[in-house]
Amino acid sequence: MRSRLRNFLVCTTLLSSSTAIAQGPLELVSPPEVELPFGDAAFPEGNGAQALNEHCLACHSPDHVLNQPSLPRAGWEDTVKKMIRAYKVEISQEDQKRIVDYLTATKGLD
Repeated sequence: MRSRLRNFLVCTTLLSSSTAIAQGPLELVSPPEVELPFGDAAFPEGNGAQALNEHCLACHSPDHVLNQPSLPRAGWEDTVKKMIRAYKVEISQEDQKRIVDYLTATKGLD
């Protein structure tokens, strides 16, 4: 008997709540408008800046890269190789050298 009463109350509650929802007309709500900032940041001019702009800006802002600790050339080479190995970034040998040269010139310990 208790189980029947409980089922009855559950069904009644469900019916009354679904009826309340369906009583009014459905109102379509447009998605909110969001303005995203325009990202026109680029690496400062220098030998290899174009290679960084082409390959690195998809994931990193110039500020993010340029605020990293300074590394020796070997450290920047390892970092670029890690991006290729771990994140599957496609960078030609020539552009790898340009990127490492740029980072060593601007954030290098050599």
